[in-house]
Amino acid sequence: MSSGTVSHFTFFPGNPTWPADKRSLTYTFRSGVEVIDLQTLRPVISRAFAKWAAVTQFTFAEAPAGDSSDITIGFYRGIHGDNANFDGPGGILAHAFAPTRGLFHFDADEKWSTNPTTTEIDLESIAVHEIGHLLDLNHSQIREAIMFSGFGRGEMKRELQTDDIQGIRTLYGLPT
Repeated sequence: MSSGTVSHFTFFPGNPTWPADKRSLTYTFRSGVEVIDLQTLRPVISRAFAKWAAVTQFTFAEAPAGDSSDITIGFYRGIHGDNANFDGPGGILAHAFAPTRGLFHFDADEKWSTNPTTTEIDLESIAVHEIGHLLDLNHSQIREAIMFSGFGRGEMKRELQTDDIQGIRTLYGLPT
């Protein structure tokens, strides 16, 4: 980190990370509720992973159907078995767990879109944010950062900011 730079990124307690020999991560889709069809969801998730791959040593690929994977992505409602319940429209939009649990869930009760209006949530913005959690970044205090905790309806924030990049590179021992 250069002198004079103040970072506002945080990590999960204990700094859980993916093991050093695990830099190629796979993901699958498994939803409790179909909200967005896979033809629409696949490129959005691929673009979101690509943003993190560009600033880390990680690669991400969809696992073949039926194979196990490091990360499972899906849409769920209310109580769905991971001890992090959804609350319906508004409030919690999605959640993902720190390494190496690999769960990434969207709240199926939200109004999701790939081109949101003022009443919808941007699918890609939230995907980029939640992937940060999957890699062990917690929330940032910088409003412009992907890892800032709040997202408004219609807001599109799809690009990693300096704080996001410094956080992930610091966590995994990469030059900042």
